[in-house]
Amino acid sequence: MLKAYCIEDVIEAGCDEAGRGPLAGSVFAAAVIFDPQLLGKEEHRAWLEMLNDSKQLTEKERLTLRPLIEQYAMAWAVVEVTAEEIDRINILNASIIGMQRALDKLPITPQHIIVDGNKWKPYIPEGQVLEIPARTVVKGDGKYLSIAAASVLAKTYRDEYMLRLHEEYPQYHWDTNMGYPTKAHYEAIQQYGITPYHRKTFKLLK
Repeated sequence: MLKAYCIEDVIEAGCDEAGRGPLAGSVFAAAVIFDPQLLGKEEHRAWLEMLNDSKQLTEKERLTLRPLIEQYAMAWAVVEVTAEEIDRINILNASIIGMQRALDKLPITPQHIIVDGNKWKPYIPEGQVLEIPARTVVKGDGKYLSIAAASVLAKTYRDEYMLRLHEEYPQYHWDTNMGYPTKAHYEAIQQYGITPYHRKTFKLLK
């Protein structure tokens, strides 16, 4: 099983995002806080042991885990940052801002934050004056339960969003490529042009 905490005996939130690389669609970010008492209960061991980097899980596993995370996490939140905003502030800033907005939505203010990746910016919750300590963890979604859970939520919510966009623009095959730069996606852009959901600051032609 992945590690429960980076720092014990504090309220710790794990953050991750999904959708940094696609040519189209929003990036989704999530934050999750687990209750230490939950993590110690035998009846939850099976699904907690399944938790991992969402990219290492099958779609079925992700969809199995999502309602369990939502039911049993002490707190969780998912937010969307649109392609328009990504173009305005760049994808790195959009990812960080998305994770911080997810933290804003949590009903509990964490005492410590762990973030997948190696980039972060100071986070001061509204109404407070002190920055919440944070640690970036490269490949953290494969090391800590809360980051893995955030990874699963961000990924599943984004996939559902891309499937809705596919109904609007089926010619781009977003039901299979989820907006990522595949051959079929490039060919569709070449043939049909771009949509309002494409990230105009990305390289849209091969």
